[in-house]
Amino acid sequence: MIQLREFANEPCFSSRSRSLAEQIADAVRSRTTPLSQLLRLMSAVDAQGGDASLKQLLRTRIGAPLDA
Repeated sequence: MIQLREFANEPCFSSRSRSLAEQIADAVRSRTTPLSQLLRLMSAVDAQGGDASLKQLLRTRIGAPLDA
C-alpha cells in the first residue's frame, strides 16, 4: 500500500532540478503517481503556456486504467 507520507515530503515539481517535460515523462511512466500530482503538473503546463503535446500525455495518463 502506498503511504501518502512518502509523497508529502517530495515536491510535485521543481524547475531547479528537472525540466517540466522530464517530470511529466517520469510521472506518466510511473503507475504509482497520484492523480493529484498529475493534475498539478497539468496546472504547471498551463502556467507555462500550455504545450499541447505535454497536455496530451497527461490527459492520456489521467484517463488510463490502472491495470494498463
